[in-house]
This record gives sequence, structure tokens and C-alpha cells, in this order.
Amino acid sequence: MRTDLITREGFEALQQELDYLWREKRPDVTAKVAWAASLGDRSENADYQYNKKLLRETDRRIRFLRKRLEVLKIVDYSPQQDGKVFFGAWVEIENEQGEQLTFRIVGPDEIYGRKDYISIDSPMARALLKKTVDDEVSVTTPAGNKLWFVNAIRYQSAS
Repeated sequence: MRTDLITREGFEALQQELDYLWREKRPDVTAKVAWAASLGDRSENADYQYNKKLLRETDRRIRFLRKRLEVLKIVDYSPQQDGKVFFGAWVEIENEQGEQLTFRIVGPDEIYGRKDYISIDSPMARALLKKTVDDEVSVTTPAGNKLWFVNAIRYQSAS
């Protein structure tokens, strides 16, 4: 199951990607397809075949983003969240061996390309919800249960 929550920054990033694909990339690729098609035999024209494939991939991403942006619900920071782990929190945790991790809990659409973001749908995020500093958290992993301690929680308000 995929949660339809997103931070304001994540929503704006997806909107910017959609604008770029629709206003810049698609017209550029369409022009290349038209140019390659004008050269004649399309069956052996690598420029035509490559750009036609690129156009299909771009259109697929545009359709996905348009549908996804309609259903996403933006979750903004609220001062009531301070002191507990909720959506959008930056959390610093530590295990018994002293390993530390710091990450932000965000929607599943925001985690790609980021090593410091985890999805709200992940077992770690689910276990951390509503915890406070100094709480113990047991996270079920394929290797068994792991014990973590919450060291810090912070939120960045939308600017």
C-alpha cells in the first residue's frame, strides 16, 4: 500500500518536474522526432526510434505525475508535533552498538535519489511514529528485531 501523503517541498519538486517535462523536454523531443521522421525510412533510422521511445517514456511520466499530484495530500508542519515523531520529522536514532542514523520521514514519492529520507510506509518509520526523545524502538527486520533509541527529533517549518 502506498500512502498519499507528501511534504510541501516534495509536492513542489514533483510539480517542477512535471512543468519541465511538459514545457521543455517534451517539445524538444517532439521536434527531434519530427526532424528524424522527415529524413525518410523510419525503420532503419536510429534517431527516430530512440527519440520516439524517449517521447513515450516522457509521456508516461507526465501522465503518472498528473494523476499522482491530484491524489497527494500535503502535510505541513504544525507546532503541536514538537517533541514527538510524526510525518516530516528529522529523526536521529542510535542502536546498542553506537551506530547512528539521521533521516526524515516523508511520503513514498519523495525518497528516490535521497539517502537521508525514508518512507512513512517503511517498518522503521511506522515503529518511530509518536515516539519521543529517549524512547526505545523495536523494529522488525528480515534479520530479526533491532532495538534503536531516539536521540533527537526536529522539524523544519515551511519557508
